[in-house]
Amino acid sequence: MENSGLKTRVLTEIEKLISKSCSKSKMSPKFQKLHVAILKKYYNAADVSIDYHRKRVIMDIVMDDSCYDPKKVNSSLPILRANLLFKNLKEFLSSSLDKDNVSIAFYARLIRAYENRNVTLTVV
Repeated sequence: MENSGLKTRVLTEIEKLISKSCSKSKMSPKFQKLHVAILKKYYNAADVSIDYHRKRVIMDIVMDDSCYDPKKVNSSLPILRANLLFKNLKEFLSSSLDKDNVSIAFYARLIRAYENRNVTLTVV
């Protein structure tokens, strides 16, 4: 992902997807999952719940990834319970976008999954 044009295109497309998902008065489950996925990625959260009516996001943020072991039940992960308020969901989600290569690849997969089109992102 060295090409800045590709990064810009992916970020533009994910912004469009966020705008589309926030334009509806009633949130569909499909777009709720998109919002949760973006917030989980940005905050490194194990659990995210969005109360659209009260404009709150409640999440369990994992504080230290080194304690995580996928081979066993992780009952003692250091987590921080956060309760965040937002005024504008679109702006809140847009501010939760990272611009590093791993995040750009994650957003490209989200775009493909949520737009249901087989557009290949090629380096120009």
